Amino acid sequence: MSEMKKLYYRKRGEILVKNLKSRHFDAWYCENAEEALAKALELIPEGASVSWGGAMSAQQIGLQAALKDGNYAVIDRYAGQTQEERDQATKDAMFCDVYLTGANGLSLDGQMVNIDGTGNRVAATIFGPKTVLVIAGMNKVTDDLDSALKRARTVAAPMNQQRFQLPNPCTVTGTCADCKSETCICNQIVITRNCRPAGRIKFILVGEELGL
Repeated sequence: MSEMKKLYYRKRGEILVKNLKSRHFDAWYCENAEEALAKALELIPEGASVSWGGAMSAQQIGLQAALKDGNYAVIDRYAGQTQEERDQATKDAMFCDVYLTGANGLSLDGQMVNIDGTGNRVAATIFGPKTVLVIAGMNKVTDDLDSALKRARTVAAPMNQQRFQLPNPCTVTGTCADCKSETCICNQIVITRNCRPAGRIKFILVGEELGL
């Protein structure tokens, strides 16, 4: 990454941290994945139960791997051998100490947009786990809420469909068709504009391009 882009991300990150804090979130800016991983592990107490949903950015900084290697009670639905086990792990995640997630879009004024197919990720973000830890690359940040919504619908969702390869229009075209497909992954669109109780949702912003 060029020094110009690093500086650009850092300056926007400073603005976003300030605006997130004004909305009662906790927030930190980290220059790179290594700093972000260290900060995340600092925020997660040993022995805590930890789970995640749609947390590709957390995976990219090595957070899930570090938790599995450490002294934590990890709830990983992808480790289930059967669909029943995976479904139970998804429900158990609603009661964990720390829930990891990402952001499909972040407005510079401090609002988060997330899109979900089944709703487990946005449900846990809204209510349940004691702490929600959002790992977000600065590529997710847009100038305003409308742009964050647009990014979530027209960038993040179609790109995720290339990963899932479900039989939806955007899998074929790469473009949102505002579909009503049975396998649509855009069934819940949630804007998180403030944090209540204060500090429950914590952001680690990373000066790199992470996730989709």
